[in-house]
Amino acid sequence: MEEMFHKKSEAVRRLVEAAEEAHLKHEFDADLQYEYFNAVLINERDKDGNFLELGKEFILAPNDHFNNLPVNISLSDVQVPTNMYNKDPAIVNGVYWSESLNKVFVDNFDRDPSLIWQYFGSAKGFFRQYPGIKWEPDENGVIAFDCRNRKWYIQAATSPKDVVILVDVSGSMKGLRLTIAKQTVSSILDTLGDDDFFNIIAYNEELHYVEPCLNGTLVQADRTNKEHFREHLDKLFAKGIGMLDIALNEAFNILSDFNHTGQGSVCSQAIMLITDGAVDTYDTIFAKYNWPDRKVRIFTYLIGREAAFADNLKWMACANKGFFTQISTLADVQENVMEYLHVLSRPKVIDQEHDVVWTEAYIDSTLPQAQKLADDQGLVLMTTVAMPVFSKQNETRSKGILLGVVGTDVPVKELLKTIPKYKLGIHGYAFAITNNGYILTHPELRPLYEEGKKRRKPNYSSVDLSEVEWEDRDDVLRNAMVNRKTGKFSMEVKKTVDKGKRVLVMTNDYYYTDIKGTPFSLGVALSRGHGKYFFRGNVTIEEGLHDLEHPDVSLADEWSYCNTDLHPEHRHLSQLEAIKLYLKGKEPLLQCDKELIQEVLFDAVVSAPIEAYWTSLALNKSENSDKGVEVAFLGTRTGLSRINLFVGAEQLTNQDFLKAGDKENIFNADHFPLWYRRAAEQIPGSFVYSIPFSTGIVNKSNVVTASTSIQLLDERKSPVVAAVGIQMKLEFFQRKFWTASRQCASLDGKCSISCDDETVNCYLIDNNGFILVSEDYTQTGDFFGEVEGAVMNKLLTMGSFKRITLYDYQAMCRANKDSSDSASGLLDPYHAFLAAVKWIMTELVLFLVEFNLCSWWHSDMTATAQKLKQTLEPCDTEYPAFVSERTIKETSGNIACEDCSKSFVIQQIPSSNLFMVVVDSSCLCESVTPITMAPIEIRYIESLKCERLKAQKIRRRPESCHGFHPEENARECGGAPSLQAKMVLVVFPLLLMLFSR
Repeated sequence: MEEMFHKKSEAVRRLVEAAEEAHLKHEFDADLQYEYFNAVLINERDKDGNFLELGKEFILAPNDHFNNLPVNISLSDVQVPTNMYNKDPAIVNGVYWSESLNKVFVDNFDRDPSLIWQYFGSAKGFFRQYPGIKWEPDENGVIAFDCRNRKWYIQAATSPKDVVILVDVSGSMKGLRLTIAKQTVSSILDTLGDDDFFNIIAYNEELHYVEPCLNGTLVQADRTNKEHFREHLDKLFAKGIGMLDIALNEAFNILSDFNHTGQGSVCSQAIMLITDGAVDTYDTIFAKYNWPDRKVRIFTYLIGREAAFADNLKWMACANKGFFTQISTLADVQENVMEYLHVLSRPKVIDQEHDVVWTEAYIDSTLPQAQKLADDQGLVLMTTVAMPVFSKQNETRSKGILLGVVGTDVPVKELLKTIPKYKLGIHGYAFAITNNGYILTHPELRPLYEEGKKRRKPNYSSVDLSEVEWEDRDDVLRNAMVNRKTGKFSMEVKKTVDKGKRVLVMTNDYYYTDIKGTPFSLGVALSRGHGKYFFRGNVTIEEGLHDLEHPDVSLADEWSYCNTDLHPEHRHLSQLEAIKLYLKGKEPLLQCDKELIQEVLFDAVVSAPIEAYWTSLALNKSENSDKGVEVAFLGTRTGLSRINLFVGAEQLTNQDFLKAGDKENIFNADHFPLWYRRAAEQIPGSFVYSIPFSTGIVNKSNVVTASTSIQLLDERKSPVVAAVGIQMKLEFFQRKFWTASRQCASLDGKCSISCDDETVNCYLIDNNGFILVSEDYTQTGDFFGEVEGAVMNKLLTMGSFKRITLYDYQAMCRANKDSSDSASGLLDPYHAFLAAVKWIMTELVLFLVEFNLCSWWHSDMTATAQKLKQTLEPCDTEYPAFVSERTIKETSGNIACEDCSKSFVIQQIPSSNLFMVVVDSSCLCESVTPITMAPIEIRYIESLKCERLKAQKIRRRPESCHGFHPEENARECGGAPSLQAKMVLVVFPLLLMLFSR
């Protein structure tokens, strides 16, 4: 695994060297004319059929290595955000010298064909991507993507930081100014990541913490916390007089106190001041807290068009190694906020430290067409490895000029390929976490939720290990991994399967260590009784090949028997095809796992006779005359599967079973099939029956699956080497049950009591309490406690079943929210961008007539229509699961109800996980509440919410820190922008967008 990480890092390092060398040779030319491939304009023609400027012909062809998207693997192209001028001299010069990266992109891809997207994000805002691909605007005609806002860019460009944001809410900030201020705060939050800490304080005559609970401290800038603060921004309103001195004193004290606790970044510190003016320079405060070292940088944002207070605010920034900008419109916000990142990058650039950074796991949705494809095929989690690119020109060294960041994406599934799944056993799995304890990969990570189509959970990238391994109450495992220790830890766990409705109780042994050269730690979980012992066998290649080539044999395509990513000509091969070519010696360049392949060959040979048995069953029509049994299957511990259909493929009741779309029931990178895992937990020789649960609210299955494990007894060592099973029609299974229930052992063959009697109800339930057979067909698949609450309650009291409480810290709950047309919607960058059109039109009118229409559009007295909107939001839930007690074979009982006594009998069906329950139907016992498995949202009281916000789990801060450098030249610290120039840059692309519709 470390070798794989090293290869990706080396690819990025080669890009850094090439970029810095190319820039060193380039001399800036303000009049440079250069036709480059603009990713939005390529292959676009005008009405006369001529290619648009910057839109030359660019050959694109679908490539399966890039999700079948049309790409050009010979060239990169360049994306420029909509709000930037694509022929700006700074952009054209940057695009020109970065063109030399093309050959390095191609060379990297030749060296390591497993690479996917490689790119260079420029500090000027353009984005060079390889392979080249066409970018499509969104439905509003906008491409809002700015590479400088991406986590990989920010992490590589800057060191971790502690930030206090001060927002002026005095009376002069009413209307549009407050809206711009809120958007500025939101944009600053976008630039903060999991290694950063922050707080937001609004001020007038008094201090108002946006989250009063966090008075006097800082909080980690993870997604959940940032969204929490964004919601509270809506509550800010302007009134009174601004007392900036009070706010500055508070900010400096917070940073000092927090730094002394040893928490936070313990690196860069900054105060962000957002105001429409300052009547003083407050040099006495800076002299007290910040001079002469100036370790806390001051960034000032002047809101509005007036420049009367610009000098004071600029002086404050320049005197404290910060930066000053003026923000007049919503369209100005993002570009001006970005400036502070380049200031924070100066010490790192002067040190010439090319720190390698790895991001947390995320789902890439950069390209609209890739997003659509992902919705169809399933989103792919990935991490990015990135490094900063510096100017190496001697005359600019003290200025610390960051040129940009290079990076490449690494799909998380690539990490899993390096783990030999067959050595982990049936329930074994590998997982990795970041330095903050967040999951990089784990089988229990659920980044998506269903609501019409697959959607991303808002906080999927910051799921803590303790939220999936929640039995680790004291965070022993989590903290050891965060601290990059190597060791072992054991605990009893409750693992849910089958969409969380069933639970397996087992003891896991966890082995963990750090991954060198990354901020990640790797863990491996082995369940006791599985994965410790292996069964090995030897067969000849000829024998194995013969049986591997049977058409009913398949292998786990997500397992790595052979590395098909190393050479392009192998990428189209399935794992089974690759093994066959490797064994026949036809592909000498294929790298394969010899040990695993030897085991697969053995499994193929020893399992081959079952095909003949299945064939004989199929020919014996009396055994399956009504085609009730539809498919038989076998899986081995090496990921080999054999499947035999007893009906035509088009006649299968469950068309998805054992196919790639049914992830639960096939071998994949995370786990063995569900029927295999459940069978392995049954007593050897016992069958486990179940009906599949649908993803819908109402579960009505029409098939039954039965499976059993195959164990080889060797004293106390009895590894499960395979599982075998069938799937049949539910109606066929139920008919067999009713027939069997009428057969009695008495001499005359007559039953003293029968399921046909109206006085009793008969049920067939499984070991988790789900109904497989009931006289009322609509109850199939329901939990028994919902139908017979009194009986289930008694079974729990008697110990026949036990309740297990489970927790879901990745749940989504329905919540009612007020929806309005207020300015809060502007905090979404898309809305903010389009709202800028409205503001610009106002500015144009103001230019012609001296009348303030702005007061009409942004009046504080404007009424907003409120409506209730139901949304799904992240939440924590608690819910029960139920498991039968194996040792109880038969029991009976009576339940005292209001005016009657309800009797029942439960009996275990031999060699199965099933129970027959006979219940007296004459006594209804209606006063007993049904027992359900519905999850209950865990609601935290306000004081507990506050404690959860303040609570900071152990984390490991990044080893590299470049917060300060004595040689830094801080004289370039911003200035009042040219409003006229700004207007041209903003109006032009927006008007173009409007009139092109």
